[in-house]
Amino acid sequence: MGPAKKKNDPISDRSRALNDQIAALESEIKKLDTQLQRVSTPKFRSTAIPHGATIARAHEPAPSPPPPVHEPVFEEVKSLSDTEETAAPDQFNDLGVRKYDLPALFNRIRNHFRRPTTSNPRLVAYLAAGGVHGLRPMRYEKRIARNRFIFFAIILFVILFGTICVFIRNH
Repeated sequence: MGPAKKKNDPISDRSRALNDQIAALESEIKKLDTQLQRVSTPKFRSTAIPHGATIARAHEPAPSPPPPVHEPVFEEVKSLSDTEETAAPDQFNDLGVRKYDLPALFNRIRNHFRRPTTSNPRLVAYLAAGGVHGLRPMRYEKRIARNRFIFFAIILFVILFGTICVFIRNH
């Protein structure tokens, strides 16, 4: 038999590839920076007007005028609160008092106890499948937690049953 081949770890392979890309980008940045340093020449400002325009030297053409100032661009921001909570006209009665909405109350309570969404669902799926060497899969951990809960529920039931039996015999 030949020597056993060690499996490549996908996380370390991806890390190595990303480090190579970072090194390539850093070398490109250095190359562009050296080109910029060779091309750029210092410009002098007027001492008479500190915030005035740049004065061009004799062999340089005059600088182009600054670009016009544009208004800032605003994007529509969606609120984090539920859209169901916004007040619609049919949610108020004739006196202006908000109507009691049982399904909306149930949804708000249910959303309060729901787990927050994950920021990286692919990582969660990878961890759940047991793809990281050295970590147990989540299904195994869930099974342990479920069995522990069942065990302690049975013990609690036996203790309560015993307490009730002792209480009934004495009275």
